[in-house]
Amino acid sequence: MINGADPVDFASLIVAHDEANAFEAVVPPIVQTSLFTFGSYDEMVAAYRGEIVRPIYTRGLNPTVRAFEEMLAKLEGGEDALGFASGMAAISSTVLSFVEPGDRIVAVRHCYPDAFRLFGTHLKRMKVEVTYVDGRDEEAVAKALPGAKLLYLESPTSWVMEAHDVGALAALAKKHGVVSVIDNSWASPIFQRPLTLGVDLVLHSASKYLGGHSDVVAGVVAGSKELIGRIRSEAYPYLGGKLSPFDAWLLVRGLRTLPIRMKAHEASALEIAKRLQALEIVDTVFHPALANRLPPGLTGTSGLFSFTFREGIDIRAFADHLKLFKLGVSWGGHESLIVPGEVVLQQKAQPNSAHSFGIDARSVRLHVGLEGTEVLWSDLEAAITAASEA
Repeated sequence: MINGADPVDFASLIVAHDEANAFEAVVPPIVQTSLFTFGSYDEMVAAYRGEIVRPIYTRGLNPTVRAFEEMLAKLEGGEDALGFASGMAAISSTVLSFVEPGDRIVAVRHCYPDAFRLFGTHLKRMKVEVTYVDGRDEEAVAKALPGAKLLYLESPTSWVMEAHDVGALAALAKKHGVVSVIDNSWASPIFQRPLTLGVDLVLHSASKYLGGHSDVVAGVVAGSKELIGRIRSEAYPYLGGKLSPFDAWLLVRGLRTLPIRMKAHEASALEIAKRLQALEIVDTVFHPALANRLPPGLTGTSGLFSFTFREGIDIRAFADHLKLFKLGVSWGGHESLIVPGEVVLQQKAQPNSAHSFGIDARSVRLHVGLEGTEVLWSDLEAAITAASEA
């Protein structure tokens, strides 16, 4: 870990329900059922009234899903959590639980592209205004907050990895009575715990580091019982983005190895970022740890960063020459991936804005996987040489 911080015993947080598992199984079972029955009329009435909390239908509550939610809530330092079928289901359900027609959101620039598109399509139809700000400029954020309903954060941001003082921004939001939400997919709870910094709600694309094996699409939001209860009652049942029991089981598996995987991603990615920074053909490397210091609350870095080539590199030849780094849009799994910026800029999805995403045509985003630093560097080096001669 780069920044000094009180150590968190993550091992104790990712062991959940072992004693209560059926047949004393070390792994929680997959409760693969759509509904649950009742032993009596009175028990059914009590469940419907909310007097007892127990499963009724898997779209609302499932034991395997609940095991994942409780583990994630503990990891983030929250009271409760709610799982979803995708990161965008978590984002849309959370945002729509706190805004109404005519409201305004303040969002950091360069946020996740599909969050930006949600804001520019469905929220635009609802007459919800979005003000984009540089999250590093606390004065600009403070100026934009009065009258807003929601502050939408992402730190570091998706492409140029702008890291913010999350605690300071959360304090500004509280001062103005604004609910703060952050996408914490990049750092994971291993390297950043926004709820402990004062943020109200923390989101994850659980498809990324939480799952860690590129075999599940899921999302999750954590926070206080009150705020999670609001999302659970106002959006979750009606938008239908429920997390399946099997996907929840895969996520429980992923959480158990999260601390080890994150440290491996961090070490390998930082070394590769430093080597790229030393190359004359590379203009800029966007990696938070290459700045003078990480902002308060960010105690380490992940495997995702980007860089820009100077003129003289054929990016198509670079991409096609790579062997271990595969062309792929996601990240957070065991495999190493690249996405050329010039490809993303050709995406037809609307609204599209290179300014909002921070994407340069000569940039490349890397996800450094778990194959090993030296073999990955050899792959990059050979591809850069080939692209320089193309």
